[in-house]
Amino acid sequence: MANIYDVARRAKVSVATVSAVINDSAYVSPLLRARVTKAVAELVYKPNLLARSLATQQSRTLGMIVPDISNPFWPAVVRGAEDRAHAAGYTLLISNSDDNPCKQELYLNLFLAKRVDGILLAKAPGPLTGDAGQQIASGKTCVVQMLRVDAKWKGDAVLLDDEDAAYEAVAHLLRLGYRRIGILSGPPNVQTAARRLAGYRRALRDSGVKPERALQYEGDFRLRSGTEGGLVLLKKKPEAVFVANYLMAVGFMMAVRQYRLRCPQDVALVTCDDHPWLDAFTPRLTTVNFPKYELGAEAARVLLARLGSRDRPPERVELRSALCVRESCGALLQEPVR
Repeated sequence: MANIYDVARRAKVSVATVSAVINDSAYVSPLLRARVTKAVAELVYKPNLLARSLATQQSRTLGMIVPDISNPFWPAVVRGAEDRAHAAGYTLLISNSDDNPCKQELYLNLFLAKRVDGILLAKAPGPLTGDAGQQIASGKTCVVQMLRVDAKWKGDAVLLDDEDAAYEAVAHLLRLGYRRIGILSGPPNVQTAARRLAGYRRALRDSGVKPERALQYEGDFRLRSGTEGGLVLLKKKPEAVFVANYLMAVGFMMAVRQYRLRCPQDVALVTCDDHPWLDAFTPRLTTVNFPKYELGAEAARVLLARLGSRDRPPERVELRSALCVRESCGALLQEPVR
């Protein structure tokens, strides 16, 4: 494999000239630049990115850790971050933590070893620990926490309005006349799940409805727990159910079909996350739409701004959701629900 010295010999210039051309760090005459460019092509020379990052103190790469890229929520988030990073001249490295703190620490240490310029982190449950956690807490590495924020975190963060989104979803069901409203929530140690559960309970209390513990089921944000939770909740005969994410909503609808029930005639449904293919569902699902692409793009924007000015005050952004009314809530039925 050719190195920078081989390029310099082939172009009959100094190593410093080759470096100036490759990094565009100094003026080089058109004649010498053309000779270096030709030598690079002939030798199929690839610059040593690690050496370049050591010299410039920049790798032009960002790391991103998400819980589970197979969850339909996350691809749009990653796309938003990648688009914003690419536009600024950065590449994005992506990994899955599977909500496992040990796996998260492994990838954080890997990103730090790779000398990424900054990290976008949708953290696993629990505090950041270990050497990586200490380095992040010290501020030596630029980090933006997304969606979930460590309790002691005083740095940049981009969040969603999880509690208000759940509140609006349940308030919508209450306005339609439902009173026995259940919830299929996520793991209690995950901040997004806790905030959505709080919004559900607040909406009921504000309408004078006492939350029933029997109508609350803790899932894990995955499809199977949606089915399992649905089978449990539907035995309690709720009039409506708020499901805290899309994958569990799909599982819940499987449970509805197993019991040969109709949605929304027998049980109404509102869930989180909106996707282009939801219009193909029968019934079409009423959702609270989170701005997923914007979450990734905004987190990358905040991180790039931090890289440009480390002394700027911490920025905390909360993005707003929107209720998308379709058939599953019963609002479009010709006859009254009750």
